[in-house]
Amino acid sequence: MNQFKLTSLVPVVAMAALAGITWWLLQATLPPPNEGAPHKKVHTPDYFADTFSVSELDQSGATQYRLTATHMVHYEDDEDSDLTKPAIRAFQPGKPIVTATGDRGTVNGDASIVNLYDNARILRAAGYGDPAMQADSEHFRVLVNDDVIETEKPVKLQRGPSVMTASGMNYNNVTRVMQLFGNVRGAIAASDSAGSPRQPG
Repeated sequence: MNQFKLTSLVPVVAMAALAGITWWLLQATLPPPNEGAPHKKVHTPDYFADTFSVSELDQSGATQYRLTATHMVHYEDDEDSDLTKPAIRAFQPGKPIVTATGDRGTVNGDASIVNLYDNARILRAAGYGDPAMQADSEHFRVLVNDDVIETEKPVKLQRGPSVMTASGMNYNNVTRVMQLFGNVRGAIAASDSAGSPRQPG
């Protein structure tokens, strides 16, 4: 009777041993945890540049935009870059050069959106029938593809002898139309009334 029980347990023990060895071999051949998994990108710098400059050309090969900065730090996760002393200039035939600057800024991966912060300023040179224009704010967002500069922060605008303040601004460099939003105040000089900034109705 005991011999029968012992004999019947032998296959069970052998199968258990075989399963254990198989499991051990499988674990031995598996890569360590996280090895082979996709590298998760984190918001850390992956390269730097000093005296950074990039230009966008039009179809004729002429410079349409130029973005410069004294220092640039690029991040691998979102491909955004931090900029020190950024300046972006727009060059269009038959129109005054427009320059937007800030103490610091950011630019996205395809350079279509440039944010300017701290002492942000827009300067449009005089010419082609327009007086010089200057706008100051804490923040300007340059939409490069649309040729638009906007801000949701308080802004001070000087256009020739006229001075105005507002809660926000949108400037279209194609149409040269300036829109002021919110609490708009100021004085428009008589000589500048024909080209005064447009306020949304």
